[in-house]
Amino acid sequence: MTDDDRLSPAQQRAWLSYMRVYHRMEYEMNRQLQAECGMSLGDYTVMNALTNAPRHRAPLTVLATTIGWERSRLSHFLQRMSRRGFLDRVPSATDGRVTDVVLTSAGLRAFRAAAPKHAAWIKQLFFSDLTRDQEDALADILGAAYESILRDGTLPRPEIDIPAGG
Repeated sequence: MTDDDRLSPAQQRAWLSYMRVYHRMEYEMNRQLQAECGMSLGDYTVMNALTNAPRHRAPLTVLATTIGWERSRLSHFLQRMSRRGFLDRVPSATDGRVTDVVLTSAGLRAFRAAAPKHAAWIKQLFFSDLTRDQEDALADILGAAYESILRDGTLPRPEIDIPAGG
């Protein structure tokens, strides 16, 4: 490994800070959603993507790409969500080889009930110590990092557009 391959001190500090936030937020979001909304972070992630899909419906592969999960992991997870009535898995109307995932009315109600609670909690936990300028800068930085990942990563650009505020 050459010096050019190593992270600079500023990059290392930023990366380690990001990883600490990422892992802690994942834990805290899952805990909050379970305790206050009766769903997991995985449930919320899937439902959030489907609420942004046309007719709350997406091919399994498109959903997997959108949320960054492997198809096999998503498929097993969707079985559990389906048993709880949050979604249905149905054959595609346009391609019989494809399975579509459809958010049920119960799933949409659960998501709509959870979203305001989750947003208020995120606002308090994550943003309470940031200034408006810091929020804007963070959004710009994360947006640029996301575009770099889309350009150089292995997954294609998601077909479902989840708004940056979603």
